[in-house]
Amino acid sequence: MVSFSYQDSTFQALLLATTMANPLHACLLLVLLFLVLAYFHPGGVAWALSSGCHGAAAIPGPPGVLLAFAGPNPHRTLAGLAASRGATRLMAFSVGVTRFVVASHPDTAREILAGAAFADRPVKEAAAELMFRRAMGFAPHGEYWRRLRRLASAHAFSPRRLAGRALAERRRAIGEETVRLVAFAMARDGVVGVRRPLHLASLDNVMASVFGVSLGKLGEGAVSELEEMVKEGYELLGTFNWGDHLPLLRLLDVHGVRRRSRELASRVRLFVTKIIEEHRRRDEKNGGGGGCDDDGDFVDVLLGLEGEERLEEEDMVAVLWEMIFRGTDTVAILLEWVLARMALHPDVQSKAQAEIDAAAAAADGDAAGLRYLHCVIKECLRMHPPGPLLSWARLATRDTHLDSGRALVPAGTTAVVNMWAIARDSGLWRDAGEFRPERFLDDGDVSLAGCDLRLAPFGAGRRACPGRALAMATVHLWLAQLLRSFRWVPSGAGVDMSERLNMSLEMEKPLLCLALPRTSSS
Repeated sequence: MVSFSYQDSTFQALLLATTMANPLHACLLLVLLFLVLAYFHPGGVAWALSSGCHGAAAIPGPPGVLLAFAGPNPHRTLAGLAASRGATRLMAFSVGVTRFVVASHPDTAREILAGAAFADRPVKEAAAELMFRRAMGFAPHGEYWRRLRRLASAHAFSPRRLAGRALAERRRAIGEETVRLVAFAMARDGVVGVRRPLHLASLDNVMASVFGVSLGKLGEGAVSELEEMVKEGYELLGTFNWGDHLPLLRLLDVHGVRRRSRELASRVRLFVTKIIEEHRRRDEKNGGGGGCDDDGDFVDVLLGLEGEERLEEEDMVAVLWEMIFRGTDTVAILLEWVLARMALHPDVQSKAQAEIDAAAAAADGDAAGLRYLHCVIKECLRMHPPGPLLSWARLATRDTHLDSGRALVPAGTTAVVNMWAIARDSGLWRDAGEFRPERFLDDGDVSLAGCDLRLAPFGAGRRACPGRALAMATVHLWLAQLLRSFRWVPSGAGVDMSERLNMSLEMEKPLLCLALPRTSSS
C-alpha cells in the first residue's frame, strides 16, 4: 500500500518550500495528499473518512471507489474481489461516501442477518419517495415495525390462511389459466415467451390475496396501469443511483429519481385508495366492517383492525403497495429460471414429470409428495437466487464487531450478504457449478427457512421474507401444472442463461422455448 511519512526530510522540504512560496498551494497540496491516501486506504475513500474505525485493524478490501453496483452483475464482481483478496468472510469497500461490508461466508452472513446491531435497513431515495419507509420492508426496527410483522404473520401469511380453500382454489385456477395461455401461444406462434404469462399469473395471485379481486375484474385499462406502475417501481428501486451515495448529486436529482418516484407515488395512492374505498362501500352495504377470516383478503383484515392496531390511511396504502410490489416478481422470475433449466436438462425434467405423473394430481403445497420437484426448485434457488445480494441490505445502527469480534464495523455502515457467492462456494457445495437437484436428496437437511446460511434465498433473522411459504407453495403448484401439461424444449435460438441484477436476478433475455403438449403417459 502507498504510504508517506511526515518525518520524511524530502517531503518536509517540499512542504516548507511550497508553504513559503504560496500558502494556498500548500493547502491544495495537503488536500491532494489526503485524497491520494484516502483513495489507497483499504476499503476505499469512505472508510478512510470514517472516524469510527481509526485505531482498529483494517478490514481487507479494494481501494478507491467501487463501481460494481453501477454494472449489471455486482454479485459476481464482489464475489471475484472477495476471493482474490482472501476476504470471503468479510470485505470492505466504498461507493461514494457510503461504507459497505459484504459477507460471502455463512458464518459472517449469520452475524449480519441475526445481529441486533443490523436490525434496520438503509433507505434509498427511491424507496423513501415510494412510501416504503412506512411498509414492513424498510420501516425502522421498533414498535411500528413489530406491529406490521404481527399483521403479516397472523393474517397475510398465516398457515391457516395459506391453506384456506378459497385462496388455494384461486392459486390452482390461475395455474390452469397459465397452462391455457401457454398452449394458445404455442399453437399460434410455434414458440412461447414465458415471462409475460408468468408475470400476469403472479400479479393475479397477489391481487386476489391482497385485494380480493382478479385481474379480469379490474378491466384491461386498470391491469395495464398496474403493470406499468410495478414496472416503473422495479426500475426506480433496481437502478443504481449515485445520489444515494454522493450528497451533492442527491440534492441536484441528476438522475430524476426523486421526480419520477413522486409521480409514481401519486399514481399508486390513487390506485390503492380507490380499491380501499370500494371495500369500505361494500362493507357498509353489507352492514359490517372488514373481517379477519382466513378466506378474506388483506384489505378486509386492515379495515377490521381496531384500537392501537389500526393503521392510518397513508400507512395502509404503503403496506398494500409493498405487498403487490414485492410479491409479484419473485414467483415469476424463479419459475422462468426453472423452466429454462428444464429445457436445458431433459433428464431432470423427465424425473420430475415421472414423479408428478405417479402422484396423479399435484396437490397445492404437497412438498412431501413431490420431493424431487422440491429439490429442483431448491437447486434453482441455489444457482439463481432472486436476491443474490439479499436485495434488502442491512444498516449498522451502532458500532459493532463482525467475524467473531475481529472486525470493527462503525455505525452507519451498510452490510450486504452475497448469497450468490455462498451458494457457488466449492468449499460448501460439491460440484458447485453444476445443476444437480439430487444433491438435496442426499442432504435433505438444507432448509430454506434461514436456519442454514448455505442456502437462504429468503433471508434470515428478524428481517426474513414473511411471504416465503406462500411463494414456495405457489411455485411448487404452478411448476407441477406446467410440467404435467408440457415438455419444455429449447427453441432454435437456444437458451441464453445470461443474467442481470435489477431488483431481482433476472434472465437478461426473456426465455423463449417450445412447450410441447404431453399426457401423463408420455
